[in-house]
Amino acid sequence: MAEIVLFHSAQGLRRGVGVAAEILRGAGHSVRTPDYYDGEVFDDVDGGLRKRDSLGLAEIDRRVRRAVADVGGPVVFAGFSLGAYAAQRLAAWHPKAVGAVLLHGGGLGEEPAAGWPGGVPVQVHYTERDPWVDPREVDVLERAVTGAGARFERHVYPGDAHLFADPDLPDHRPEEAGAMWDRVLTFLREL
Repeated sequence: MAEIVLFHSAQGLRRGVGVAAEILRGAGHSVRTPDYYDGEVFDDVDGGLRKRDSLGLAEIDRRVRRAVADVGGPVVFAGFSLGAYAAQRLAAWHPKAVGAVLLHGGGLGEEPAAGWPGGVPVQVHYTERDPWVDPREVDVLERAVTGAGARFERHVYPGDAHLFADPDLPDHRPEEAGAMWDRVLTFLREL
């Protein structure tokens, strides 16, 4: 069974990430939840975005790469929103990657220069009117993944909530979150 590295959103390593990790551990997975925000958490998106911007994407990239430097076996990279960005980038180059689960985010603005690695499937989850997800970018990712011969799953839920799986946020949608976790666990079993 692959280890799962689960990255938090721009709001930091909130309790909701811990809840997600426990869902995955309850299914028998080993889960790691790195904190690339220096322990800071935010109840509002604006505070989280200020932290993201103060660090910059290059620094976040360095921090998430450092967090997985010791991965020794097969790994699935997963993440929420900004963490989905990190998970997607790591899955595209890490030699031990066997899958990516992109929650409330995901997509490439342009075709990756080096292509997507064959044999690394991707599962993406978001709502149909999520203001933070551009379905056209998810289309680009789908073309890259399927073009490499890997499986791609896209699950789109009704509504416009962003972090709908976080039980502590106003966007929480229990029914959609339950369906999402059922699909995530099935995807992981099939790896």
